[in-house]
Amino acid sequence: MMTSGWTWYVVVLVVLNIAGCLWLLLANVKRRPGDPAPEDTSHVWDGDITEYNKPLPRWWINLFYITIVFSIGYLLWYGVGRLPGYGHWSSRSEWAQDKAAEDARLAEALKPYAGKPIDALAKEPGAVAIGRTLFGEHCAACHGSTGMGAKGFPNLTDEVWYWGGSPDNILETILKGRNAVMPAWGPTLTAQGGALAVDDVVAHVQALSRPGQPEDAAAQRGKALFDTLCVACHGPEGKGNTMLGARDLTTARWLYGGSKAALHQTIADGRNGVMPAWEPVLGETRARLVGAYVWTLSKHDAAPAKEAVP
Repeated sequence: MMTSGWTWYVVVLVVLNIAGCLWLLLANVKRRPGDPAPEDTSHVWDGDITEYNKPLPRWWINLFYITIVFSIGYLLWYGVGRLPGYGHWSSRSEWAQDKAAEDARLAEALKPYAGKPIDALAKEPGAVAIGRTLFGEHCAACHGSTGMGAKGFPNLTDEVWYWGGSPDNILETILKGRNAVMPAWGPTLTAQGGALAVDDVVAHVQALSRPGQPEDAAAQRGKALFDTLCVACHGPEGKGNTMLGARDLTTARWLYGGSKAALHQTIADGRNGVMPAWEPVLGETRARLVGAYVWTLSKHDAAPAKEAVP
């Protein structure tokens, strides 16, 4: 918002400009004593190009006066900066009116989809088409245009759901957002198991994703540490906990990478994944439509609906 100081700065500039235009007009509408005759300027080029000193046309002068009067009336009606005009207009109020009208139009258009579960909406081609558009505008920056995600951003096309994959879980994730915090266990592990403790836990975590294969000595040492510090979130078998957003470590689906170096960084330094709450931006109905599109991307028994062709 413009401050009072800037408002008066603009007012002074406007007044000086209007006064300057008026002075310039009054100073040049009449001939002064001693001025040469209109045809007697002595400014001739190429023998037939002559500059004259004729007064401005009356219609042009009157139009200039009208323009000055109009500008003063405009400022009095609409105001300047924080100084309100007699019309009580403001860009904020006009924006609010336009937004209210657009919100009402949008609510009417989305009324057929309000309150429906996302798996039911996923069977309606029109709902899927709207959801895809909303996904492209708001979600593709992190999850990709195809929903396959990237490092640190979940893949929405597979069967892995860190916070649960039911329709209600997905809708809650979109509306309320998520904050997945993995503590930095490096100092604690080093204090309990020595300098190689983090590597030992990495070995055990990698072994969890390869069931049936024997664990080496490092993985066995890591299991003891895992059973002490990690089971509270990931469970004794490493299956994770969707209530906490704790990853299932047995699927070999790694959000930040499954290499030894990537897992070492995750365990030692921790991670902090944030999914924004989209309810303030999208509202519930549009969030349901995004969820419906996401539902069609992931793996389910029911075949996804095809999008409506515009």
